[in-house]
Amino acid sequence: MEKKNNTLFGKQNFLWMAIGGVVVILGILLMTGGKSADPNFFSDNEVYSFRRITIAPLLIIAGFIIEVYAIMKKPKAS
Repeated sequence: MEKKNNTLFGKQNFLWMAIGGVVVILGILLMTGGKSADPNFFSDNEVYSFRRITIAPLLIIAGFIIEVYAIMKKPKAS
């Protein structure tokens, strides 16, 4: 008697979901910071840095694309 695998996601799906989650979290971590010790001082260079304005949002979008791929990918029949 053969046991049929009725799971919605396979190991590869969960692996891709984990990778996508790590990429999203990395993007969020790169976006944090920029706080000044003095509330009367505003530093443009810290708040509007290339890392926070460009790299972090691109990583978050890439993470979401990886998540969509992980959900849509068909698990291999075993």
